[in-house]
Amino acid sequence: MGDFEDAFEDLYGLAYRVAFRLLGRRGDAEDVSAEAMARAYVRWSRVGAYPEAWVSRVSANLALDAWRKEHHRRGTPSVPIVIDGSAAERIDLHRALAGLSKRQREVVALRYIADLPEETVAAALGCSPGTVKQHASRGLAALKKSPAVAAQEA
Repeated sequence: MGDFEDAFEDLYGLAYRVAFRLLGRRGDAEDVSAEAMARAYVRWSRVGAYPEAWVSRVSANLALDAWRKEHHRRGTPSVPIVIDGSAAERIDLHRALAGLSKRQREVVALRYIADLPEETVAAALGCSPGTVKQHASRGLAALKKSPAVAAQEA
């Protein structure tokens, strides 16, 4: 596990950035990052070949799950809540990402939220770089057509 200890700091930082970009709250991003790193530790023998992509993917999935649970738990508020611009944009991003296929969502999260290169994403997802380009292109096109994103551009 020496490699895990050497990689921990950089991987935790990456996990945190991905989670924070999706959730916008430090505490929640820290929780997601810690869970992603715990999962990476347990699976390190399989994760070690492509740790950045794996940790980014797990962090994005955990952040989206946390966001869904929070919004499901809250339900519809009886009192109107004022949402600042960044929170509204995150809500729109989550809704738009939910409209993508699983593979497109994974590629978009890894390429554009985690900012990983195509080759790393391809290795993590077990596909070719061309397939990553295809899913990224289709995912971005679908996001641009999403009502949540279209409302932001208007």
